Amino acid sequence: MNEWRKCIFDIVETESHSIISKIYDWAMLVFIVISLVPLAFREQTTTLIWLDRISVSVFIVDYLLRWLTADYKLTKTAKWKAVLLYPITPFAVVDLLSILPSFSLFNRAFKLFRITRLLKILRIFRFVRYSENMQILLKVLHKERHILFTVFLIAIAYIVVTALIMFNVEESAMFEDFFDALYWATTTLTTVGYGDIYPSTDLGRIISMFSAILGVAVIALPSGVITASYLEELRDKKKQKGE
Repeated sequence: MNEWRKCIFDIVETESHSIISKIYDWAMLVFIVISLVPLAFREQTTTLIWLDRISVSVFIVDYLLRWLTADYKLTKTAKWKAVLLYPITPFAVVDLLSILPSFSLFNRAFKLFRITRLLKILRIFRFVRYSENMQILLKVLHKERHILFTVFLIAIAYIVVTALIMFNVEESAMFEDFFDALYWATTTLTTVGYGDIYPSTDLGRIISMFSAILGVAVIALPSGVITASYLEELRDKKKQKGE
């Protein structure tokens, strides 16, 4: 029994480098894409319904297999504790939330808020488990979290400050309330600039120009940090495989 469970774990575990495990990962990625197709249509035809049912059935089997072999993943805990703890692990929660909306009882309970369609979108996060590159990216984000959080705080602070300045400088109908100023500051800092809200005074335009220039620097900083760290992780991974 334990040998079969270990064999199943080696197949469903993404970190395993066996051919069968790779095929399993790619198959799961295909089913994830299939499961997202019905979300692109408001009217659910028979074909779309069956696509959802088939993909969800595969997800349920995958969830049960991972639950059955949880003790091999959670090696620091006892077998019975691993079985109890697995459903509350991050990936297991995402898996469960992406499965539940397909059951009719859950759909009827939350149909008013259309939460079911939103929860089904969580299936896209299953890509993280089956994609080695996505796992590397998550590792990079965790490694550089302090720098990225600092940049995020700087961006938020600048958005609030420039919004306050613009809200008090501009008295036109464009900035009816402070939320309009926040919206303008965010789109300007991120260099999006939809053009639906814009300053009409010379001082407001000067502030807008400075905000756009600074936005380029703020956006470029985390991009450079992530790129450098990502390349470093790739080099380390190649060295490990070379060994």
